[in-house]
Amino acid sequence: MNAHDLDRLRPRLPSPLEVVEDERFTRLGLALLLKRDDLIHPDLPGNKWRKLSLNLRAAAGRPVLSFGGAYSNHLRATAAAGRLLGFRTLGVVRGEELAGRPLNPSLARCAADGMRLLFVDRATYRAKHEPAVLAGLLRQAGAPEDVYVVPEGGSNALAVEGCTELGRELAGQADVAAVACGTGGTLAGLAAGFPGLALGVPVLKGGFLGEEVRALQTAAFGGPRGDWRLDERFHCGGYARTTPALDAFAEDFGARHELAIERLYVAKMLWGLVALAEEGAFAPGTRIAAVVTGAPEPQAVSSR
Repeated sequence: MNAHDLDRLRPRLPSPLEVVEDERFTRLGLALLLKRDDLIHPDLPGNKWRKLSLNLRAAAGRPVLSFGGAYSNHLRATAAAGRLLGFRTLGVVRGEELAGRPLNPSLARCAADGMRLLFVDRATYRAKHEPAVLAGLLRQAGAPEDVYVVPEGGSNALAVEGCTELGRELAGQADVAAVACGTGGTLAGLAAGFPGLALGVPVLKGGFLGEEVRALQTAAFGGPRGDWRLDERFHCGGYARTTPALDAFAEDFGARHELAIERLYVAKMLWGLVALAEEGAFAPGTRIAAVVTGAPEPQAVSSR
């Protein structure tokens, strides 16, 4: 697969950068901008395009296997890429109990796009990086010998390199660039390409992400790059979890700016930015770019 194969999907790059008037920022002398990566491509939006593009070129049309949870945007984007570009896809899904249940809309979309799904128990999933465990998973999934393996969330050195362009697109346009973080690949690349502060808002709890970002930058560049930090206060209990307060915030933000807000990533990042602004974390005159990495799912995710 070459650049022409991907270009025929007509990605919208650079993605739009929109100034929004929000009094929670303007009254403090701050400017809020939305980096609309959700508009890059309808089936491979946001950081999924940026993280997958170089990996798909490396795969060169071979079958692609990757990993994710029950609501994985990454698996869905990988399956869509396979359908659009004509290569086989296989997805290893965390949670063997899901095998006996009807597929949720995210996994149903993966299956409809031709992805073969393998459901595994959580202990095996956690150990997927171990060579023997990975070899067993490849056998279980029926993966061919030439399969190209992409890690969970798509985050590897090639993904980080792909995300540096996001930082370059924002250079000179913003002083702070904020992004929600799952596996850390987007933040690692954003920071490498952006001359200002790259702020990551983790959507998982656990405090492990800083180490992951450092490891990804080392793999991609041989060492640390850029000025970045994490604020881990806004995960709302962990991945795929929301709270009534977060839901209310997302509804209000969407109503103010006529934009549907994705709950599991984007809402948490925006909520964090509002809180930080109110805490005085940004000096007057700061231009803050919030990266909108995806659109809401058709189904609602209940608070838990």
